[in-house]
Order: sequence, then C-alpha cells, then structure tokens
Amino acid sequence: MNTPICDFVRQYASGSATRLHMPGHKGVSLLGMEELDITEIDGADSLYEASGIIAESERNAGELFGCATYYSTEGSSQCIRAMLHLAMLHAGKAGRERLVFAARNVHKTFLSAAALLDFDVEWLFSSEEDSYLSCLITGEELERRLRETDRKPAAVYVTSPDYLGNTADISSLAEVCHRYDVLLLVDNAHGAYLRFLPESMHPIDLGADICCDSAHKTLPVLTGGAYLHLSESAAEELGGQVKAALALFGSTSPSYLILQSLDAANRYLADGYREKLKSFSERVAGFKRRLKEDGFVLRGSEPLKITIDAKKYGYTGIMLQEMLAERNLVVEFADPDFLVMMVTPETGHEGLNKLEEALDSVSPRHEIRILPPMMHVPERVMSIREAALSAGEIVPANRCEGRILAAATVGCPPAVPIVVCGERIDRHAVECFAYYGMKTCSVI
Repeated sequence: MNTPICDFVRQYASGSATRLHMPGHKGVSLLGMEELDITEIDGADSLYEASGIIAESERNAGELFGCATYYSTEGSSQCIRAMLHLAMLHAGKAGRERLVFAARNVHKTFLSAAALLDFDVEWLFSSEEDSYLSCLITGEELERRLRETDRKPAAVYVTSPDYLGNTADISSLAEVCHRYDVLLLVDNAHGAYLRFLPESMHPIDLGADICCDSAHKTLPVLTGGAYLHLSESAAEELGGQVKAALALFGSTSPSYLILQSLDAANRYLADGYREKLKSFSERVAGFKRRLKEDGFVLRGSEPLKITIDAKKYGYTGIMLQEMLAERNLVVEFADPDFLVMMVTPETGHEGLNKLEEALDSVSPRHEIRILPPMMHVPERVMSIREAALSAGEIVPANRCEGRILAAATVGCPPAVPIVVCGERIDRHAVECFAYYGMKTCSVI
C-alpha cells in the first residue's frame, strides 16, 4: 500500500527549498523531526478540503477498515464532536428532536459536544456494573427504553470498549436502533485494532452507523491520530458533510507529523499486521489465563487490555501500580479498585514476560472488602450547555454539596465524569469524589 503523504513530505524535505512559509522553525532541527513538519504548501493537500494526497491516504485507510474513513489529528475528541454534529444534522432531516440517549460512562468530550451543539441527553444505565467507568447496556434494555419513551432520540451513543476493557454487544444494540430508525454512535477510541482480529469486532462491522477510533491508543500512530468511520448507509446520507463537521471542531493547522503517522500506519496494517496481531493476542490470552490460575480476578473482554480487580487479590489498584513502577513498568490507569494495562504487538513478548515476572512476585493477601460508594444519579437542575457555559468557581470537593456542577474537570485518564454539568452535587457524589481522590470541583 502506498504512502502518499509520507512520500510527498520526504521528497520536499530532501530538497533545498527556502521555506518562506509556516512553521517558524523552517525545518531547522531542535527536536529532530522539524524537516518533516510542514503546512499546507502547494501539493500538500488540505485536511478539510482534501482532494490530493490526503484524500488518497484516507481512501487507503477506508480500504483497510471497509468503510468511509476520515482522519483527525486531534484525537477521538474531534471525532466525537463531529459525529454528534452529524447526528444532529440527521435529526434535522428526519424531523427529530435534538436528543441523544447515551450510556452514562461517556468521555467528558461528549459533554463539551452537548454544550457546543446544544442537544439534550437522556442517560442510559445498567444495573450490572459497580464502577462509574462501565455502563454496558444490553439490547433488551435499550429495546425497553425505546419502546417506552415518548421522546424518540436521533441517536444512541455508547462507549465500547470502555476504560476497563468491557465490550458492548454492538450487534444487538445496532439491531434495536435500526428497528426504531435511530442512529447508533460508538466511541471506539480504545478499539482501532478490533477490525484486524481474525473475526472483526469493530463497531462498523457489527452494525454501528458512525464510530471513532483513537489510532494512537492501540496502533503505532503518534498521539492525536484518530479515525472517524461511517457505515455505508450513514456515508450515503451524511458523507458529504463529514469534512465540514470535522473542520467545525478542528484546528486550521492540522499536524502533518500526525498525518504522516496515519499514512504510514496504512502500510503497516496492510503488511502482515493481522498475523502479528493474531499471534500476540493469543499470547496475551494465555497470559490472562495464567493470571487467573494464580488467583488474580480480571475484568473485561477486550483482547489487548489487562484489567485486574486489585482488591480481590488484597491490594488497591494504586498499590499494584506503585509496585510495578518500581520495576519500571508504567501502567495506563489505576484507582482504588482497578489496575488497567494496555498492550499491543509493539509491547512484544519481552514486555509481557517482564510484566508476568513482576506480577508473579506479588503475593496474594486477604481480599479488601471495602466497596466503592454506590453510584447515584444526581438531580438535574439545568442543561449541560447552560451549566458548561456559565461562570464557575473552583471549590474543595468536600465543600460542594448542594452546588451545581459547572464543568466536568475530571482528569484524563479516565476522563469519565462522576457528576454531569448541570447536576446538583449531593452527598453521594461527595463520597465518590473522596473515594476517587478528587480534590476540587468547578461549580456555578
């Protein structure tokens, strides 16, 4: 597979042109990659008006993913806002309310999209999960909600895989959504590689209408590289408006370093990646089996995410994180309950061996039976938009009971809000803040 963006930039960098254009470094090296960092010069195409090398590279990506695929250099955050804008355009065409049904464990970018686009949200909840990071809605639950509602949404929005590695039954959700003529949107930020498993688990292949992938999270792509994917039917209706939707939320100076990374990834994915992923996934599956045999309790079904329910083994996730850090093993995320590790074929067998040796050295202890506080849905006082765009002040989390949340300031990772903008912070929420170590809140 060709790499038109990489080829163009390298050819330009190898020449002797005097750069009378941005960026200001003019190709002079301070970090080592400046000569490859360009802007929209003649021949370089333009991301949001692509008709040349970028359009060609996006078509290459589309061939790999089997659908209409578009690049983002600002992560899945840009794609999430764009796909929700597309859903609102769909709502206008279909004469629907600007309403989205969303599983509660959304990334905080979803809230900024709701504020900017001014759509309403009704939350979907699952009784199965004990963490605010997960909200696995079943097809039956969604069917019941859509059947009983008097407000038909333009779209249903779910996060799969979630931060703990749980994957939703996208096929079932898609079947229900399409039966009720509702779009299914999936935040697949953690699952770009799912397309390349022996049996694809990618949301588009399972029936989703629109989804985003953070290429940089699980593929060898620079941070910020992401994809927006549309199914055949969604592309037929909305494909002509995708670039405008992305441009609405994107910088007019997209990074050509990230574009080259996405472009180079096409060749990588086309050249033996499936076999490499299959072999490594089998190795990870065996590693997970051995962890379970040693007494570790694992969460989630995502093949390349290893999530340990730490308290079952007698530790907190943070304690395990610190123990691994002593061996120079840096994890993705830890909280009082869970330790989350993300691996890819680039981790290699040596990396997994190192992790296995470290976990083998951890002796089991008596289970910690301190449960996380029960998740509770606070009272909604105002819309997400009204709250997010209101003036706020930062107050200590233990003194914000009764106040209305202005901005969802939860850190990334995991960037999943406990309380949503416009909700009144109650005693349950304050207990959650304390348990998860949140020190301050932005309140109206």
